[in-house]
Amino acid sequence: MTETIGEILPLALGVAISPIPIIAAILMLLSPKARVTSVGFLLGWIAGIVLAVTVFTLLASVIPPSDPDEAAPVRGTIQLLLGALLLVLAARNWRARPRPGQEPAMPKWMHAIDTISFFGALGLGLLLSAVNPKNLMMGAAAGTDIGSVDLSASDTVLVIAVFTLIAASTVAIPVIGYLIAAKSLREPLDALRGWLAHENAVIMAVLLLVIGVVLIGKGIGSF
Repeated sequence: MTETIGEILPLALGVAISPIPIIAAILMLLSPKARVTSVGFLLGWIAGIVLAVTVFTLLASVIPPSDPDEAAPVRGTIQLLLGALLLVLAARNWRARPRPGQEPAMPKWMHAIDTISFFGALGLGLLLSAVNPKNLMMGAAAGTDIGSVDLSASDTVLVIAVFTLIAASTVAIPVIGYLIAAKSLREPLDALRGWLAHENAVIMAVLLLVIGVVLIGKGIGSF
């Protein structure tokens, strides 16, 4: 089990470091309905992570188990494909980075965050974690790692819980922190939002490049 946790740690960090969900959470914390929408977004974010990893864990578990010393071509092929797709996304993000003096383009839905409801925030969190292509691919890779090893049901649940805890931490920490000390966090959160918005494309490009290379390495090692 500990080996599997070690395998999925880079993927969990990949989800955690995604700037867009963190920016969305911060914008909600700076909105008039901060406590309602931020909690809804956090719950949706966690639910989406659990859903994506669980689905791919179940799918991977139907692959016939193989001896650890034998080749696992099915698993290797999946990892190679996911790694290649992440490299493509890394290149797209790098090309989309803002040039010096240029304002970064953010998703249009962010302009409506001030008017979003609890259930709207819940749905947005679910979409960004379970449907967003970048996070979905990392969830798929984690699920493949978890489901392709012979773990008990309780160990599988524990590994998914560890993945979720790490992946959701960067949204959970500011939300929980704001609920405890709202006034003292408004200015630091606003500064963090501005920095993440400007560096979003570069952060994601480097992140996807590293994780894509890791997955390709795992895939090659499975043959």
